[in-house]
Amino acid sequence: MRLEPVRNASLARRLGLPLLALAVTVVVASVLARLAGADPFATLGLILKGAAGSKFALLETLNRATPLIFTGLAVAVAFRAKLWNIGAEAQLYAGALLTVLVGTQLGLPGPVAIPAMALAAILAGALVLLGPAVLKLRLGVDEVVTTLLLNFIMLLLISMLLEGPLKDPMGMGWPKSPPIPRDARLPRLIEGLRLHWGFGLALIAAVSVWLIQIRTTLGYEIRAVGLNPQAARFAGIPVNRVIVKTALLSGGLAALAGFSEVAGLKGNLTLDLSPGFGYTGIVVAMLALLHPLGVVASAIFVAGVFVGANSMSRAADVPTYIADISVAVALLSMVLAILLTKFRVVRG
Repeated sequence: MRLEPVRNASLARRLGLPLLALAVTVVVASVLARLAGADPFATLGLILKGAAGSKFALLETLNRATPLIFTGLAVAVAFRAKLWNIGAEAQLYAGALLTVLVGTQLGLPGPVAIPAMALAAILAGALVLLGPAVLKLRLGVDEVVTTLLLNFIMLLLISMLLEGPLKDPMGMGWPKSPPIPRDARLPRLIEGLRLHWGFGLALIAAVSVWLIQIRTTLGYEIRAVGLNPQAARFAGIPVNRVIVKTALLSGGLAALAGFSEVAGLKGNLTLDLSPGFGYTGIVVAMLALLHPLGVVASAIFVAGVFVGANSMSRAADVPTYIADISVAVALLSMVLAILLTKFRVVRG
């Protein structure tokens, strides 16, 4: 058997296959719930209720989606140029680190501290990804390896700092940084609930990236380099410069996830600030087919699965690992659906 390109795939094919992928995910989740001894329909209902069954649940889903939008955008931008950024987790922590340093060490007033922390975070994340990009361009080093390893290096660096110079003397021995001042934190969108203006910033970032991709020369160059770097170079596009710009943009977006988590939600830096937002961003970007606006919907979907699964686990005594497996199945199914949208299987 071999794969044959599909010319001008029909609307039914382009929409039907992704919908089938989601249906497969639902079936797999139902089977897992049954194996765990729960009613599949009741379990799915509990997930939906936990994710969007009330104002509190919906806002918690959006809150969980905020860092996923940033990391999903970071991955989508990089992957569009065939820059395989697997290090959004490191860039997130770099952004969180600079957010804490600027917020606690410089003594800036709140209205000045918030943009200063955001800019410092963007710069930190951009520089973290710039290194692997330069190694790729100058020495041919695989960026998958360097960005992945940087995740562990950054976590070890954060651990060292939280056990040393950044440790909060008032933290009762817990490895966490001093909190940033109250007036330097992102305000809540709704008083009394946890959703903050980081979500609004994430939406602005998604629209901005979309406009960059469709309205600017850089967006055209990123798409051209991703489709065929040799042809792009032949057409006069500075491929190396485009890769560097893409790395700076991608790293800065991922770092904003760290900024929003510290300045908008946690208030300080801890080693468990991210439960894998950087890695989940890859899933979000792939489910969105690397489309910036699709990343928003994809991030909300993935966040809803995790938030709903936590609620379901408490109500039905079912392991939350079902959510992890469901998201993984959704990714694999969607990747296969994308493949079959562009290619058909032919015998012989």
